[in-house]
Formats: sequence, C-alpha cells, structure tokens
Amino acid sequence: MTANSGLSYRAAISSLVEPGNAVAIVVVAILGVMLVPLPPLVLDLLLATSLGLSLLVFLLSLHIERPLEFSAFSSVLLIVTLFRLALNVASTRIILLHGSDGTDAAGRVIEAFGQLVVGGDAVVGGIVFVILIIINFVVVTKGAGRIAEVAARFTLDAMPGKQMAIDADLAAGALTREEAIERRKTVQSEADFFGSMDGASKFVRGDAIAGLLITGINIVGGFVVGVLRHEMPIEQAAKTYMVLSVGDGLVSQVPALLTSVAAGLVTTRAAAGGALGETVQKQVFGARQPAAIGAAVLGILAVVPGMPHFSFFALAASLGYLAYSLRKAEAVPAEESETEGPEVERMQLAASLPLDVLEVEVGYELVPLVDAREGSLLKRIAGIRKQIAEDLGLVVPPIHVRDSLRLRPSEYRVRCSGGEIGRGDVKVGRLLAINPGDAIADVPGTKFVEPAFGLDALWIASHDRDRAELGGFTVVDPATVIATHLGEVLKSHAHELLGRREVQDLVDIHRADNAKVIEELIPSQLPLAKLVKVLKNLLAERVSIRDFRTILEALADNAAEVKDPERLTELVRQRLSRQLTQKHRSPEGELPALVLSTELESAFRRMQGSAGAGPVDSQDLSRVLSAFESASALSARGSVTPVVLTPADVRRTVATFASRHMPGVGVLSFRELDPSAVVKNLGVIGGPVSRGERRVE
Repeated sequence: MTANSGLSYRAAISSLVEPGNAVAIVVVAILGVMLVPLPPLVLDLLLATSLGLSLLVFLLSLHIERPLEFSAFSSVLLIVTLFRLALNVASTRIILLHGSDGTDAAGRVIEAFGQLVVGGDAVVGGIVFVILIIINFVVVTKGAGRIAEVAARFTLDAMPGKQMAIDADLAAGALTREEAIERRKTVQSEADFFGSMDGASKFVRGDAIAGLLITGINIVGGFVVGVLRHEMPIEQAAKTYMVLSVGDGLVSQVPALLTSVAAGLVTTRAAAGGALGETVQKQVFGARQPAAIGAAVLGILAVVPGMPHFSFFALAASLGYLAYSLRKAEAVPAEESETEGPEVERMQLAASLPLDVLEVEVGYELVPLVDAREGSLLKRIAGIRKQIAEDLGLVVPPIHVRDSLRLRPSEYRVRCSGGEIGRGDVKVGRLLAINPGDAIADVPGTKFVEPAFGLDALWIASHDRDRAELGGFTVVDPATVIATHLGEVLKSHAHELLGRREVQDLVDIHRADNAKVIEELIPSQLPLAKLVKVLKNLLAERVSIRDFRTILEALADNAAEVKDPERLTELVRQRLSRQLTQKHRSPEGELPALVLSTELESAFRRMQGSAGAGPVDSQDLSRVLSAFESASALSARGSVTPVVLTPADVRRTVATFASRHMPGVGVLSFRELDPSAVVKNLGVIGGPVSRGERRVE
C-alpha cells in the first residue's frame, strides 16, 4: 500500500511538471502572490525574477528573424504583466504594513532602487520615475500599439491575396501540396499573431498607467499610515515612504520598459529578415558613403571652438575607419567576381538545361486569365490535375504557366518535354457558344471550331449569352475553353507522362497494401521497364491505372509465362473488363457497339501476320481504310459513341487503326466485355452482313 502511494505521488508530481500544466501552475501562483503576504526575502527573489524574465523577453525579441518565431509573445506578455502587477500588490502591502520599520522593510531590491539608483533622494527618484513613465507610456507603448494595430489590419486585408497566390503557385507547380498547406498555415498564423498583438499592446499601455497610479497610492497611503498610525514625524514619514514607493515604482517600471520595447521590436520584425543585430549591421553600418559623410561632419564639429574636441574627433575617426573598411570590402568581391565569372556562367547555363515536363504558354492578351487574383485558369488547371488523377490514376506533373512573345496575342499552346502537343486561340472578353448538334438560335458571332472535341461554335458578345443558351448553345468563357482543351490533350498524351520514376512512385505508394504481390512480381518476374510499358499501353487507350491492385494481380498470374508487354497488356485489359465496359456504356446502360465483318477480321489477321515480314497487302489496306472511314461517319452522326468489338487476337491492331481514323472510339475484345453488359449492335464494319445486322460502308 505504501509503495503504491509513493508511485501515485510521483505520478502526480510528474503530471504537474509537464509543460502543459506548468503555465497553469504559474498563473495560479501569481494569483497567490496577490493574496498571500510575502516576507521581504521572497519578495526580493520574485522582483529579481520579474526583472530577469523581462530581460529574457527583450533579448529574444532582438534575436528572432520573423515574428512567428516568437508566436507565443502575446501570451507571454500577458503573463509577465500579470506577474508584475501581482508584485505591485505584494510590495504595496508590505510597504504600508511595515514601512515604518525603515527603508529595508520591503526588501533589499526596493531599497537598492530607492537608495543606490537615485541616491536616496526621493525628489530625484520621483522625477526619474515620471520620466520612465513618459518614455514608456507616451513614446514606446503608444508607438508599439499603433504598429500592432496597423500590422493586424494590413495582415488581415492581405490574407485573400496571399491565399490566392499560394493557390496559383500550387497550380503552376511552384509548390508541392505539403508546401502549400504549410504556407496556408503560416498565413493564418500571421493573422492570428498580429491580431493578438493588437490586443496585447493594450496590456502594456494599461500596465504603465497602473504603475503610475500604484506609486501615487503608495506615497499618499504610506504618508497617511506613517503619520496617523505610527505617529512618525511628517518629514521622516515623507522621506521613508517616498523612497520606498519610488524604489517600488522604479523596480516595476524598468521591466515594464523592457517588455514594451520588446513588443515594439517583435511587431516591427515583419519587414526585415535576419536577426536585428545582423540587419542593423548590414543596413546602418554597411553603406560607405553615409559613413564617410558623417565622419566629415563630425570632423568639422570637432574644430568648432567650444566643442569637446576629443569626443568629436574620436567619433569622426571611428566613422572614417568604417568607411575605409567598407571601401576595401567592396573591392574584394569585384575581383572575386572577375575570377569566378566563367564558373558562375557555367552554373547558369547548367541551370537552364532541364526541361519542364508540362508547360502552358500564353500570348500577352491571355495573361489576365492566369492572374492569381482575377484569373480563374490556374484554379482550373489544379482541378484538371485532380480530375485526371481520379479518372486515369496518373499524377500529372506540375504544369508551369508562362507568357510567350513567340505566340500571337490571343494564342496558347501546350508543351510536353519541350515539344508542342496542343495549340489554340481564344478571344478574351467574349464567350464561346458551342453547338452540341441541335442548337437552333440565330446568334451573331464569329465561327469557330471548339478545340477539345471539334464541335462547331461561335464567339459571341457577353450580352448575347441568354439568347444563345435559350437557343440550345452551351456557353463558356475563354478560361474554360483552354482548360477543357488542356484536359483532353493531357488525357491523349497521358502515356508520355509516365516513366520509370513515376511508376516506381506508384509501386511505393501501393506497397503497403500489396506488399506480397509486389515482392513476388517485381523485379523477379517482371522488370520495372516492362511494367512501365504495360502501364503506358493502358494509358495510351485512356484506360485507368487507378485499380493498381488488379493490374498487379493480373501481371503476377501471367508474367511467369508471358514475357511480351503487348500480350501482357491484353491480359490485364481482360482482367479490367468491368471497368472497360462501364466506361463505354450509354446513359441507358447499354453498350453501343460495331462489330467487324468476317472479311475484315481476316484482313486484319493477314496485316498482323505480315508485320515485320513484308509489305501489307494493298487490297486489305484499302478495304480496312474504307470501312473505318464509313464507320467514323456513322459514329459522328450518332448521339452516342460506339465501341468496336473484335476478337482478342486482332484487338491491338484494330485499336491502332481506330486511333487514327476513328478518334475517341474505344476498341474492346469480346473477352473484355463484362458478362452483365447489354450490347446494342449498331452494325457491321465492312464486308457482307449476317441476318439482322446493318452494314457500315
């Protein structure tokens, strides 16, 4: 039982000294100082602690580089001020109760400030005390409070702009997601800090007023108590209680002045980087000409009759030496820059070699669209990256947006690894009315072909928007046109964005949930290069690789026997049958499909068999091209986009032809159909038809 009690006591003590509880204990102790009479020795210790804490806060404010490095300053300021006021209450109590015993009745610290600092002269001490009050209250506190007020207002006003700038940098790829989150936290912390400092400055101001009132009360109250209660002579009572009261006032106002100056220093650290000492040394004592001029002026004053020659000569010599030293320091970097010029140039050239994976260049008329405050394109680009990640399972690299004088003013282009993959032209200040195929309104405008899907459209004035929408047009702004085009271009070239590093990142991301299959598959059965090829093949036909587990399982089941990446791709597609079927279903749940005739299937097999063994038969090629052109026309006339169903052995070859002659049309093998799919046969591509089928040619 005793052992358990000892353990519980130790646990209780340990919990009390935890950092989270220490502040609460300190605040409760400060309240106790106000209520419990203290002996002079304890009061001396607490007054010295107050002076030391204020000095520590002052020194910290000198060494921080940014205000947020001392984000707890407002709370510390409140606690230090409360501590100092509690000591004022305790010292007032002991002065009024025991002041008749002599100037050492309130402790050695108060006596020292009353005797040594002002020589025991109460009048001089009072004057010094009033001067300190004026300096603290009128100059330092008022200035620091105004700085905190303005800083809080400007910080809050700048918050929306800073947040938009962060979003713009994130969309442009200048920041990672983690860096953007950290920046947003910093912006919010700055607003909270300067808002709290605006309120904390009122504590300092109130502390100065309280110090003046408490000292006055001590003098008057002590004089009354000494004369009436202790029957002291008037002169002795006045001298004793004035020395004690002024000493108490000085010992509280010196720490108050230190914390007031610290508050001003912290709130003014926003504009300059680096510690205050380094900043002052660099900015005040780092300019040669002001130092030289100052030395000359002080030298002239030194020879003026009646002036203290030694003092001015010493200062002039010091500034002159500073100017001379700065001149020598300026000459050394110039020589170093001459010798290091080739090296710097080489480093600059090396820095310009890497290419941005993705970039969007805009003409100067389109610059407002990418403005962080007013433009919406950067936010749309961020949305595109997120959408592609959800649709295809691919993390699109950061997209860098920049203006280019090589483009026409209203033109833009998309580049991938330095090569152009898309280009378009928009009209800023107008809207694009897109005809989905059934629009009937006669709207004035400039004819245009929508770049993402090739639809007919018109550039119209803003006031014609309602008219166009009532007529069946889909109306969008220029930023939407660019963003939609960019999204389609990126989906079409998604396979070009995938390399070994990106695939390794995907493997690492999924390793935690699929450790066994990854350990079994990579690299013993399937080298990373082949995995990259398989994933590229899938993305080339816009097949999502987000279901990475299923892809890995399919590869693990077949990689030991099948080594060809093309064949592995087909096997993976068959495992993804549900996803592939769902992708091409119509809103009614059906799968609109075109099938190949027997003759066309045979032609594809002959073409596939001759690949690498000789030229393709011209009749087969002509038959295939004619059939696909006819099917493409049928697809364009229809309200839904059909898929082409083929046998598994020719699917890859058919898909290659379809990508050139029927863009946007998917090609599925019969093995890739989900068993629950309802296939709606729209016709047969090429050759004779079976009964009940429609021939497409």
